[in-house]
Amino acid sequence: MANKSEKKTHIMSEAQCNMSSDAFPLEKSVYKSAKCKILSMSNQISRSVEMWSSCSALVFVVAASTFTPVYVLESCQTSDLDCGRHEGATSDSRSSAETAQMRWKEAGSNLTQHLELFRLSCEKLIEALPVDEIDSNLVRTVKSCVFSRSNPTPLRGSLRLAAVSKDVIEGILDVDVEATRSEDFLLYASGAKLLPGSVPLAHRYGGHQFGYWAGQLGDGRAHLLGQYLNRKGETWELQLKGSGKTPYSRSGDGRAVIRSSVREFLCSEAMHFLGVPTSRAASLIVSEEPVLRDQFYNGNVKTERAAVVLRVAKSWFRFGSLEILAESGEIHILKKLLNFVIREHFSWIPWNDPDRYLVFYSTVVTETAQLIAQWISLGFAHGVCNTDNFSLLSITIDYGPFGFMDSYDPNDEGRYRIGAQAEVGLFNLEKLLVALSPVLTQEQKKQAKTVLKGYPDIYRMRIHQLFKAKLGLLGEEEEDEHLIVLLLKMMEDTRSDFTMTFRQLSEASFDQLRTRNLTQAWALEDLSSHKLFSDWLIMYLQRLSRPQRENELHRQQRMKGVNPRYVLRNWMAESAIRKAEENDFSEVELLHHILSSPYVTQVSAEKAGYAARPPLWANRLKVSCSS
Repeated sequence: MANKSEKKTHIMSEAQCNMSSDAFPLEKSVYKSAKCKILSMSNQISRSVEMWSSCSALVFVVAASTFTPVYVLESCQTSDLDCGRHEGATSDSRSSAETAQMRWKEAGSNLTQHLELFRLSCEKLIEALPVDEIDSNLVRTVKSCVFSRSNPTPLRGSLRLAAVSKDVIEGILDVDVEATRSEDFLLYASGAKLLPGSVPLAHRYGGHQFGYWAGQLGDGRAHLLGQYLNRKGETWELQLKGSGKTPYSRSGDGRAVIRSSVREFLCSEAMHFLGVPTSRAASLIVSEEPVLRDQFYNGNVKTERAAVVLRVAKSWFRFGSLEILAESGEIHILKKLLNFVIREHFSWIPWNDPDRYLVFYSTVVTETAQLIAQWISLGFAHGVCNTDNFSLLSITIDYGPFGFMDSYDPNDEGRYRIGAQAEVGLFNLEKLLVALSPVLTQEQKKQAKTVLKGYPDIYRMRIHQLFKAKLGLLGEEEEDEHLIVLLLKMMEDTRSDFTMTFRQLSEASFDQLRTRNLTQAWALEDLSSHKLFSDWLIMYLQRLSRPQRENELHRQQRMKGVNPRYVLRNWMAESAIRKAEENDFSEVELLHHILSSPYVTQVSAEKAGYAARPPLWANRLKVSCSS
């Protein structure tokens, strides 16, 4: 428990928050901002607007504190996903980063060409966090640990490299992409052979699934291979998915199939290039090993083939990582894990701050709200927003039955429909607070609840900012929210395509919109059938001319920079999957290439019809959790 004898809180007074920034050391400015934000929430929460709007179109449009707009370049160069996210550095992490950079400067800029020279480390994880005393893959209830040792099970039959991300292999892992063509890479990236320094681990976690506590879950088919410190001084965790049974496999076989693995590989990379915080995918290995799957849980069992994705993230810890420890009463381990996560990933929070858990929670609340707002702004539905699928670092992880909307319908499907994601995020954050409660004082619990009450406002503000940017609106006017809400309502009524409606608004000139010359814009043609479209268009064009008429090219470039032309629609993924299951990976490669520049019009994408009206068979597609 936190020390109850503390005689003063470290939450700043309002006067302290208003002090000149000169009064605070530069490296603590982010920390000061977060502490002030908690106080601001406490002082202003009573003035918060109603949490959820009754208007169905406003299911998205909910408002926040201070955020920096994200702009994606027309040239679609990768933007820094950590921009504006709290990434301070302790002296230890700074020195390790500097050491790595010095090492690479001395060695030159050459990438690793021989995989036996690539080295992982598990020392930091194993030394800081308890590991299961039982060294076995036997499925069981595990107690008093964060990890279990568990070796991958090699895939049977011949192996084939189906896809590789050069951006991850070279940009994160410092390996020459040519090395992925070797037999060694097939073995390393599928779990048949361990990389130097690797001590494979399976993570123990629990979670609330579909609103109910599900007990022990854990990595049932994933193996954490270790951490890699790259030449930029960044630490990344490498994990195999589909690599065999672990103590957490329950009734599963520990495998993933081609169908789900193609979706995971493509979407995690696509989300990165859309500018969304996400795990990354380095490679996809397919095998001849047969596995049985009942894809839609209707008794129709089919034989599919096993595959493994090598994926990377700064951390794989999730809400459920803390929940299982709190539920099991393992409070000393809960503190160890919290301290580790804060030290490694929230190192701008002072180690000796008695309110560090509160500041950590406040940060997770804010960044989770911003992440979900980004999902919504792109028409993305995660599909399984359980607490075991929500990252403590607020990145998108665990791609399952996700989907990008075709026709705009925020209320399609059940609990995890796109329009319900913000509410589910709130539910998950409530459960995270329950997990943190054993290490908070009564006063800290009270303040954490106040922080949580500010979640809707954070979400509303971020959504408002994102949709203003999508419409190219500069400045701030009272009618902006009305323009956004009315557009979404018209899109819902006419079932207009979400992605292309905004993209075609970006590409249309002022004169084309004014004269309604929309013959080449199929999504806007659909939208124009609404009886209110003409009135909305007049208001929109008038608003674009304020505060002053912008250069047309600049306006179009700004809007095209936040409205993608290509997203991974389910029908596109399905087309690639069907070919991949026949050992034709050409469309996987094509989609990976195109989705690496989603904001730029590409001849090959247009030829493939990726910006055209979805085919009729796309309406019949279904995805499931079976993978």
